[in-house]
Amino acid sequence: MSKKVLILSGSPRKNGNSDLLCDEFMRGALESGNEVEKIRITEKKVSPCSACYYCRDHGGVCVHKDDMADILQKMVDADVLVLASPVYFYSVNAQLKAVIDRTVARWLEVKNKEFYYIVTMADEAHASADTTLACFRGYADCVDGAVEKGVLIGSGVYEPGKVKNTSAMERAYQMGKQI
Repeated sequence: MSKKVLILSGSPRKNGNSDLLCDEFMRGALESGNEVEKIRITEKKVSPCSACYYCRDHGGVCVHKDDMADILQKMVDADVLVLASPVYFYSVNAQLKAVIDRTVARWLEVKNKEFYYIVTMADEAHASADTTLACFRGYADCVDGAVEKGVLIGSGVYEPGKVKNTSAMERAYQMGKQI
């Protein structure tokens, strides 16, 4: 059965390491017959959450008029969410974190999702991705019916494109194919 897959690429660099792994994941998911969309968060305007709770009193409509309403609707509609980020000081980058925080407007509607996580980092030690993964998992813990389906860590990659020469590319493709 075909699934709707939404890939949220937090990579600030087009064709950066996280972004390249997202492309490989997407290739695998498409080859398996799924409907796949990748959103490069840095190409969208997403303001940080103001914690004003305007959304609570206005049916999930946010006070900020930016690209997040469209992204959030796609998150609600998706069967599979792929969260991808480079590790920045042992955590998720700001661009993707803003998206996660802004789901508060309709957070109860984001439910029954399969989650995949893609993380890249310069460090070789996979433990350096723990805090980033904890952030992703903390968000998934707030999603009713969330199921973690896969984790991919591309380690030892800093320069843009360096991940192309690693086994992480094949793992990303295979992870996408398993959907």
